[in-house]
Amino acid sequence: MREDKRLFVLDTNVLMHDPSCLFRFEEHDIFLPMVVLEELDAGKKGMSEVARNVRQVSRLLDDLCQSVEDFSQGMPLPGTGGRLFFQMDAIEHPLPFDVSQSKADNQILGVVLGLKHRHPELSVTLITNDINLRIKGRTFGLHVEDYTSDHTVEDPDLLYTGHNVVANDFWESHPLQIADYAPEEGRTFYRLSQVEENWWPNEFVYSEGHGEDEGLSYRVTSRQGPANYVIEPIRDYAKPNNAVWGITALNREQNFALNLLMDPEVDFVTLLGLAGTGKTLLTLAATLDQVVEEKRFAEAIITRATVPVGEDIGFLPGTEEEKMAPWMGAIEDNLELLTGGSGGGKGGKGSAEASSWAAQVSQDLLRHRIRIKSLNFMRGRTFLNRLIIIDEAQNLSPKQMKTLLTRAGPGTKMVCLGNINQIDTPYLTEANSGLTYVVDSFKEWQHGGHITLVQGERSRLADFANQAL
Repeated sequence: MREDKRLFVLDTNVLMHDPSCLFRFEEHDIFLPMVVLEELDAGKKGMSEVARNVRQVSRLLDDLCQSVEDFSQGMPLPGTGGRLFFQMDAIEHPLPFDVSQSKADNQILGVVLGLKHRHPELSVTLITNDINLRIKGRTFGLHVEDYTSDHTVEDPDLLYTGHNVVANDFWESHPLQIADYAPEEGRTFYRLSQVEENWWPNEFVYSEGHGEDEGLSYRVTSRQGPANYVIEPIRDYAKPNNAVWGITALNREQNFALNLLMDPEVDFVTLLGLAGTGKTLLTLAATLDQVVEEKRFAEAIITRATVPVGEDIGFLPGTEEEKMAPWMGAIEDNLELLTGGSGGGKGGKGSAEASSWAAQVSQDLLRHRIRIKSLNFMRGRTFLNRLIIIDEAQNLSPKQMKTLLTRAGPGTKMVCLGNINQIDTPYLTEANSGLTYVVDSFKEWQHGGHITLVQGERSRLADFANQAL
């Protein structure tokens, strides 16, 4: 091995999480212990995402081995200056403590210690997504790192929010000029020049205002040059006459979200926020209005990652939709509210007698206009003229998210909902969640929009719990 390169030893979970990780270490070399290959072989069976990733890794390794005659010299990794090495002999090195040598993690640690002893001139680093293995390796004096090549952002707090506040005097120092007018649609577009900020399409720009002055809010429609933008005033969904299926916006971010959800030119919307900020309610209100009232879409399809919070309840009987029913309690709760069971909604009976009626209406909507689908059967499908809602999207990997988004056909709109502070999928974090991935990837697209909801509207109890716990 060349002395001017670092040597990275990969744990099995890194390969299981990102099959392309072999090509993400630039000019540096990679070492795979034999126990890692054995764990890959044990994990190749099944239809899970992890099993598919393992099979992909195995195919990549097989392709790399095809033209190699001397494995001791390593295999060149295409697109990088590095080489891939397999463990070809026993690398025995005593561990600092009396730990079980039969455990795979401890065998990997022994290999890394042995490599450091064999090649003191090299910087040997263990890469793993396993927090406990990282802790154990550091106690043994090893250089251990998390796998960060798949991280969309370094700091999740800096993730794109979809809205940007400006000073109250911003509009005075940047006068607006009419760029276009569409009287049939009731839309006016303004040209804004000499803007030092970097704004994205469908980003909302607003000023706070003072006292009775509520400030101004605009949406960026396009960018014309490095400092010139075209913007338009947003529709105020806080007003009762603009209510969507009986629901009005209770704060600024909810108003921004409804502007994206109701815009036919926006094909992809992501809503991110804590519990109780209104993500599901706003989306379902916009869904009912566009599916039932305007008939803009033939039907709505709702899916989500079925990751349990506590103990798994096991296999469920019934059809696909019946199996998904336990995961859709939040959807049914909001549908009952929207159909009048809790005093709101377009039907709005507003009495206890309406509860059974609202439950029947929500079930009827679920059966006829809103379909519940499992993620397991999405691959290979094409959805035409549908509004697709992906709930709990923070539990999806970037690869799973790509699989879902590429199902969209002509006339289809997709909405992703989630809270990156509540990730239940192993080895997914705020930095590499599929939801974080699409928020950052779609911010430059003209037909995509994102809003981070920050203010809870569920109840004072829920708001205080979000802050205090």
